[in-house]
Amino acid sequence: MKLKNTVGVVIGSLLATSSLAVMAQGQGAVEVEGFAKKEMFDSARDFKNNGNLFGGSIGYYLTDDVELRLAYDEVHNARGEDGRNIKGANTALDALYHFNNAGDALRPYVSAGFSDQSIGQSGRNGRNGSTFANIGGGAKYYFTDNFYARAGVEAQYNIDQGDTEWAPSVGIGMNFGGGSAPAPVVAAAPEPVAEPVAAEEPMELVRVELDVKFDFDKSSVKEESYGDIKNLADFMKQYPQTTTVVEGHTDSKGSDAYNQNLSESRANAVRDVLVNQYGVDATRVNAAGYGEARPVADNATDSGRAVNRRVEAEVEAQIQQ
Repeated sequence: MKLKNTVGVVIGSLLATSSLAVMAQGQGAVEVEGFAKKEMFDSARDFKNNGNLFGGSIGYYLTDDVELRLAYDEVHNARGEDGRNIKGANTALDALYHFNNAGDALRPYVSAGFSDQSIGQSGRNGRNGSTFANIGGGAKYYFTDNFYARAGVEAQYNIDQGDTEWAPSVGIGMNFGGGSAPAPVVAAAPEPVAEPVAAEEPMELVRVELDVKFDFDKSSVKEESYGDIKNLADFMKQYPQTTTVVEGHTDSKGSDAYNQNLSESRANAVRDVLVNQYGVDATRVNAAGYGEARPVADNATDSGRAVNRRVEAEVEAQIQQ
């Protein structure tokens, strides 16, 4: 079970897709990382001390949460019982599942995959080749949309020898996602065209407005807001000719690019409740994010920032009196 024959194919596929302009951290993004590991060798190896591993990886996001990562590292500072240096290299292919939402600063993850190791003592021709099954976990912290730090640990089961080794690691990486996705250009909802009516049957304009507030740095809809969202959904079902644009906003904390992503995540979260929970036709609800560009309160105060962390929507309909 060797992985070396797949290395060229996977690298070529990742580089070919890295030119796509997509949301940072989201589906289609590419991450490049440099890392250091401390491999805790199993006692059956008869090594005097554990090894320091240094290497790099490249990953491709198949979805907003699932990343396929190819990594390579080399072994340093390990010694055998006779004092000779232990040299070698590892090649690994892992899948990572990330928690939280694309665009959040903190993204914990779990990982699983396989690695191939070739290792031996300096000055000797014989080398030991082993295949490992890997499982692990950790977290990434995004300082910006494009730079992050990672810490994690892996358990490595040696399929050929039947023993298990541990490898804690830290890394620094860059995300090449083509920058934040621009705010979608949404055509203004057309004004309803009233059917011709007699003069004695005047029309009346009715309106429903939505204002959903969010916690700091969060895009999940709070339970207390579901009732207001349902009222909007019921109104749209009563007047099936109506459409709406769900608009997301943030306070001024954080970078412009980060807030743009966060505002889009908030708008999409409210849209998902309207469509998936309350049954509004998806073609009648669009979502747009405006970041921190449209405050309605003073961002210099906590109370003002709380008001600005919001999603807004409104629906109008004309009815006969």
